[in-house]
Amino acid sequence: MRFLGVDFGWRSQPSGVAALAESRVMSARFTDPEQVLAWIDRQCGDQPAIVAVDAPLVIPNETGMRLADKLMHVHFGRYHAGCYPANRRLPFAQRVLEFSAALSRRGFQHADVILPGVPGRFQIEVYPHAAAVNLFQLDQILKYKKGQLAERREQLKRYRRLLARLIPAGLPRVPSLNGTALKACEDRLDAALCAYVGWLWWTYGTEHSAAYGCAAEGYVIAPRRLEAGVAPRFPH
Repeated sequence: MRFLGVDFGWRSQPSGVAALAESRVMSARFTDPEQVLAWIDRQCGDQPAIVAVDAPLVIPNETGMRLADKLMHVHFGRYHAGCYPANRRLPFAQRVLEFSAALSRRGFQHADVILPGVPGRFQIEVYPHAAAVNLFQLDQILKYKKGQLAERREQLKRYRRLLARLIPAGLPRVPSLNGTALKACEDRLDAALCAYVGWLWWTYGTEHSAAYGCAAEGYVIAPRRLEAGVAPRFPH
């Protein structure tokens, strides 16, 4: 079983990608969705894998918010981690739906419900901010996406330290104060967290994670908040 994460560029931005294997992560960044799909093909071919994507993979609604978006705001809004609303009229909708359709053509089925430990080819929607606040017991999101460069870098370094508790090796180093380099690092770290959430969902199912929504109306897989103890390291 392969565990892949994609921090997908919703509009025209590059996408971060990551693969978990043998206690470490391998990450990269691509400018085009076709490059991301080619990377996925190289990583797993026609073998079992789960692809965890930070993007709205199911968007049935023409306007407004999906059920998943509403549920994420209910459960994660207090942490500032409610996800961005999606509908088919928004500019990014076609791009992300085409990416999900390309995964479906490769045999990756939506896994809003999963039997832990059973090999298959799955795609799931995830959201790094929500994953982070629960996995790391945070009071609010890590603010590494906006603000002054120095503040973003410190938040990104904290993010990396926390993520290293779950993925022992291979995480990219946080660069010096350069906005472009910080964004590239951010994308790769988010992709690594996506891959971890996919591994957690496939390995433990609802013991450690929950599905907010359903495949018909849109869904997000997010780890549960563990009030005691630490989330399992990869692999466990």
